[in-house]
Amino acid sequence: MQTRFFPSRLETLTEISLFVTQAAEKAGLDDSAVYAIELAVDEAATNIIEHAYQGEDQGEICCTLEIIQEGLKVILQDWGAPFDPLEVPEPTLGVPLERVQSSGLGLFFIRKLMDEVRFEFSDEKGNTVTMIKRKK
Repeated sequence: MQTRFFPSRLETLTEISLFVTQAAEKAGLDDSAVYAIELAVDEAATNIIEHAYQGEDQGEICCTLEIIQEGLKVILQDWGAPFDPLEVPEPTLGVPLERVQSSGLGLFFIRKLMDEVRFEFSDEKGNTVTMIKRKK
């Protein structure tokens, strides 16, 4: 298990991605799974910066990676505003692009890209999103 803390800045998304990519490759995931993890983690970390912290440099993101027998577990933790995924509306799909609302698309993509996604919030631990990608 590896844990690193990153400042909540958009410029650190590249560092987070590299950290996650190296672990995904070490876990034996194929290229498409590695790419899916990169996209999901990038979206989740961006959401933390923009929504939990309401902007850059307002806190930090804790990223814990655990290579598990079936693949890779990624845990992102922040201490920003609480997040309830049930409050995010499902995006409207199958409509012309100009009618698609961006709200909820990131969460939709995270859930589609990863095999398992869980959100938790507590006063002590803050917001935690746990994502698992399994080998094929």
